[in-house]
Amino acid sequence: MSLEAQRAKLQNGKIAILLHDGMQRRQGKTGLALLRYSPAEIVAVIDREFAGESVTKLTRIPREVPIVASVAEVLSYQPDAIAIGIAPSGGALPDEWIAELKQAVAAGISVVNGLHTPLGTHPELQPLLQGEQFIWDIRQEPPGLGIASAKARQLSCLRVLTVGTDMSIGKMSTSLELHRTSLKRGLKSCFVGTGQAGIMISGAGIPLDAVRVDFAAGAVEQQVLKYGAESDILHIEGQGSLMHPGSTATLPLIRGSQPTHLILGHRWGQTQIHNCPDVEIPPLPQAIELYEKVASIAGATHPIRVAGVALNTAKIESDEQAREAIAQTQAETGLPCTDAVRFGGDILLDAIL
Repeated sequence: MSLEAQRAKLQNGKIAILLHDGMQRRQGKTGLALLRYSPAEIVAVIDREFAGESVTKLTRIPREVPIVASVAEVLSYQPDAIAIGIAPSGGALPDEWIAELKQAVAAGISVVNGLHTPLGTHPELQPLLQGEQFIWDIRQEPPGLGIASAKARQLSCLRVLTVGTDMSIGKMSTSLELHRTSLKRGLKSCFVGTGQAGIMISGAGIPLDAVRVDFAAGAVEQQVLKYGAESDILHIEGQGSLMHPGSTATLPLIRGSQPTHLILGHRWGQTQIHNCPDVEIPPLPQAIELYEKVASIAGATHPIRVAGVALNTAKIESDEQAREAIAQTQAETGLPCTDAVRFGGDILLDAIL
């Protein structure tokens, strides 16, 4: 089965999400993103810790699907594919989860794998594939890449890139919400996925962290040129952070997309990089100045501005308190601000337009 056919099956078929131990942890963010945004019919979530409980009560995601404890239980829901929605430490699935996938593949179910460790050549899984059944390893460098040359700046469409003060703060969700809002406004909008979750949701894009560094900006440019010519606005999924000492993705995204606008993502109350507690996040006005300066010298011919702030208020219980945090952030930065997941993307899209 071709890659295009695999992507179409993921978009239009029935899927289950393998989410063991990830329902309320950062390692489950891919699966949670699928629950919130995937256009596919999600028939079940596999999570032994929360089997029988409510997705909406656990996550506040308004998509109620059954939670089962194992692949054996999910078989009765007849999914076309199982999407791996977790990112275990080290990037490899534990042996007991491989055994579950083996059971799924033997039952005729395809597998969508966003982990760094490939499964398509796994000696226990590959021999079980039959007919049009597949294992799609998303994190593979696409062919035909070259060096970026700032060609994207010649496009007439708006190019909106989400950037952030840290990793895993909602850049993809903000881009997807802005894409949704743009479509509702009648704009020819396209979401450009750059990570495994974004690609699973949209069926297109590039796994940026699987691309060799010399070709990373070129890979982004290739995607922007592909979709930009027929769009009014592109929403490019951000990755990483200029503030994170281990991040390499933000610069290629800026260089390859040649953004017309930036949206800065930040988690309310966070003052240090999540897994580097000795690294402080600068005040938001300084972060904004940094991103604008970097974007404006990365091949652009004019100053690039941060149009607004996407504030992650997920840890704030009440909407009233969330609005207070948004108001404080708006006062601090002087920019339009909202939590696009919680309150929609209209305020940020208005700032862009």
